[in-house]
Amino acid sequence: MTEITKRRSEIGQSPSRHRSGVMPSTDNQPPESTVPPERVFLNNDEAAQFLNLSPRTLEKQRVIGGGPRFRKFGRRVLYAVTDLKVWANERTCETTSDPQYTALR
Repeated sequence: MTEITKRRSEIGQSPSRHRSGVMPSTDNQPPESTVPPERVFLNNDEAAQFLNLSPRTLEKQRVIGGGPRFRKFGRRVLYAVTDLKVWANERTCETTSDPQYTALR
């Protein structure tokens, strides 16, 4: 009887089927989720990347209008992901002859 088997029998555990002194691998265990929860607000650079636009384009649109809705928290400008999706979906056109296409330019 090995020392590990003796200790296990003393505390009421059955002897393991693994090699003595070697703990079973935990590699097959799923890792705990390290993915952060979905972000609700994005800063200017993140929103631009989300829309595949230049950050400067969003800055201009905040001044002249026509861009997605934004929120001010002190000096910070944040965009809600839902507002970015709504704004992008409103800009859907089928052809360049759509009346909406010329209005969006």
